[in-house]
Amino acid sequence: MSIRGKVWKFGNDVDTDVIIPARYLNTSDPAELAGHCMEDADPAFVNKVRPGDIIVAGKNFGCGSSREHAPIAIKGAKIGAVIAESFARIFYRNAFNTGLPILESPAAAAGIEQGDEVELDLTTGVIFDHTTNKQYQAQPTPPFMRELLEAGGLVQYVRRRNRRAGKR
Repeated sequence: MSIRGKVWKFGNDVDTDVIIPARYLNTSDPAELAGHCMEDADPAFVNKVRPGDIIVAGKNFGCGSSREHAPIAIKGAKIGAVIAESFARIFYRNAFNTGLPILESPAAAAGIEQGDEVELDLTTGVIFDHTTNKQYQAQPTPPFMRELLEAGGLVQYVRRRNRRAGKR
């Protein structure tokens, strides 16, 4: 599974209130949440980001509350993936549950810059920066987690499995 896009870079400790401010939590609609994704960090973000673009951040991305709204907002904004030095554990799990591809790579998070064109392969964990011709390694995404992503998240994965098994 390969993803390629332009990088939008953020720092350390990007919390869920920065990803989707609490004042917008009266909905769980991905399109509505997407319209406010990262607006407290960069008010023009949603007008600049394009489908498939990639967020790169420092350590502890997604810290704060355990709300699923944060990865839903990112995915709703059609971000292709998030690469970070590290993720808050609850955000990490919520990302896979909602179908948002993520990779941890301290070297990539430090070396990739705003505006770089990056391609990542979830199967191998290879992250290639086409702007600098540098390659970074992340832990490959395990097969089951890739199945969750390919299905669009945990709920869709379970529905698909139940249909195959003849269950409702």
